[in-house]
Amino acid sequence: MIDFTNLRCHLSGMARFGRDDRGAQIVEFAVSLPLLVLFVVGIFDFSNAFTLKQKLTNIARDAARVAAGEPASDLQSPSTSAPASVMDAFQDIDNYLLANNINDCGIGLSNAPVGMTWTSIAAGNGCPPGGLTIIINRGYYFAASVATQPASTNCQSLPLGGGPTGTAIIGTCVSIRYGYPWRFGRVASLLGANTTLSSTISATAVSMNEN
Repeated sequence: MIDFTNLRCHLSGMARFGRDDRGAQIVEFAVSLPLLVLFVVGIFDFSNAFTLKQKLTNIARDAARVAAGEPASDLQSPSTSAPASVMDAFQDIDNYLLANNINDCGIGLSNAPVGMTWTSIAAGNGCPPGGLTIIINRGYYFAASVATQPASTNCQSLPLGGGPTGTAIIGTCVSIRYGYPWRFGRVASLLGANTTLSSTISATAVSMNEN
């Protein structure tokens, strides 16, 4: 004789088991969690990198304007120290970094220029990998026909090419490169992705010499 009561209970239990999708949810969460972490880290990482880029761009512009607005006569005076205009631009950068809680890496102004370009490099004092590089070129020149072309990160003057010598524009170029420890690349590598990101974030600005 068939016990229909027990059979109904058995079938009812099987139906509840079939409707229980908690196990599938755990599997879905385990699969999506790494992607979620990558997404969140990417948002914060690229947001911080963009913010640093904006800060470096602002200070590069300010420093270029500061130096370009001062007399160029100090560039011709023989001295064992950097000209006043270069020192003012450097101090403007250093003070801005410290005021915005950015490690200045203990950098000091170099007194060994190449032509009219002063390059200062520092990587100590708890500085992030990539260090800090400040380049100030007080004799940056370029042709008027390429006035809108952005300067390179080393502030190397652009070739004048043909045409009359009067087409040359003399200005001040300031470049700042600062190390940035990317977290996005490390997280992506855990998922098997090969991501190559620059170890530094840079900003360059040019201002025409006024004197």
